[in-house]
Amino acid sequence: MSLRSYLKRLEDQQRLTRITAPISKQYEIAAVLHQLEPEVVLFENVQDSGFRAAGNLFCTKASVADYLGIPVSELIPTLARAIREHKPCEVVETAPCQEVVITDPDLDTLPILRHFEKDGGNYISSGIFVARHPEYGQNVDFHRCMQISRTEMSVRVVSSRNFDTFLKDRSQVDVAICVGNAPNVLIAAATSVEIGLDEMEIANALEPLQVVKAKTVDVFIPAETEFVLEGTIYLDHKHAEGPFVDLTETQDVIREQPVFKLKAITHRRDAIWHALLPGALEHKLLMGMPREPTIFKKVNEVVKCLDVNVNPGGCSWLHAIVQIKKTQEDDGRKAIRAAFEGHGSCKHVFVVDEDIDIYNPLEVEWAMATRFQGDRDLIIYDRKPGSSLDPSAEPGTKLTTRLGFDLTKPLATKGKSFDRTPYPQVDLSRFLKDG
Repeated sequence: MSLRSYLKRLEDQQRLTRITAPISKQYEIAAVLHQLEPEVVLFENVQDSGFRAAGNLFCTKASVADYLGIPVSELIPTLARAIREHKPCEVVETAPCQEVVITDPDLDTLPILRHFEKDGGNYISSGIFVARHPEYGQNVDFHRCMQISRTEMSVRVVSSRNFDTFLKDRSQVDVAICVGNAPNVLIAAATSVEIGLDEMEIANALEPLQVVKAKTVDVFIPAETEFVLEGTIYLDHKHAEGPFVDLTETQDVIREQPVFKLKAITHRRDAIWHALLPGALEHKLLMGMPREPTIFKKVNEVVKCLDVNVNPGGCSWLHAIVQIKKTQEDDGRKAIRAAFEGHGSCKHVFVVDEDIDIYNPLEVEWAMATRFQGDRDLIIYDRKPGSSLDPSAEPGTKLTTRLGFDLTKPLATKGKSFDRTPYPQVDLSRFLKDG
């Protein structure tokens, strides 16, 4: 299913909000998306652009599960299986994403949004970058990019990531920036996998995916993506990038970053721009959810892991709530260590029993209130570099203190019970009859 097919399905189910009034890509679309979150919104009259835009597409796990046709409980096993059983995509000769080919491109014609008043410029926040290396093959990942001219953008390249390896090795790398993708592509692009694995194959394992060769660069792109920006990123040509609001909903710092130079734009005839609101629920979900299978896998190596929630309250990056089936007294501690191995940017890990709903913050806090003792159940790790997204980390070094909270109950009870007493149940229809 393509992104537009998904929008059509939402419309048929009366779950799509259409905005037909003229609206500016400068702040107004961002404001509407935030105020209507998590409603899916389609903007049909974007000023200064001949294209429509859609946002709040996948704000919850339930929306992703609905797209894939599975229950929420099956998301982590499904993602883990797709990473493990990735498979090559079908290659096609013609594709909807190349219905229109523009060889004298102008970024100003696109609905590239400015989200916040202090932003460094208009930003593409939903674009996945497809690149190729002669030794490692194809790589797919997310990079935010700030428009600096009609044909150039400054691209945030995080050090030590696979694309950073490509760029440092080759000095310049041809890329295709794809905007307007189905969730299988978005989720796959956000995963962290070993260099040499084409994330398109993960997307294909989630849902069959056709790819087509880009027009001016040597990469294969999703055939049904809405927009493709083809060009080259130069390591030694740099420009200021930022400020930008990231997952923490705080302004990131200004950095000198590599510049992307645009060669061509291809798109569908009636293309729809994916407006991904920085720091909001959709941004958090797409960044945090792909980390859950890696945590799940690592924890399952030492204890029985039931579920993982890299939750929005922790910016969908810095916190992980892990549910286990406890059989040994030290299972909580073992799960904490493994969770940090599964997600190196995590700052705080909370481990709970199987009777705690990890998607209900009140239940997690209840477990901390009733089952946790700081001198016994708190694990403090030595300071080491953490996430660059954490504004409280030490500037420059990113040094941070990692904490693990074992919120599991002891196997042997010596005093009061740690179990909640269930309330009696009745058939409410007996008492709430009309009239």
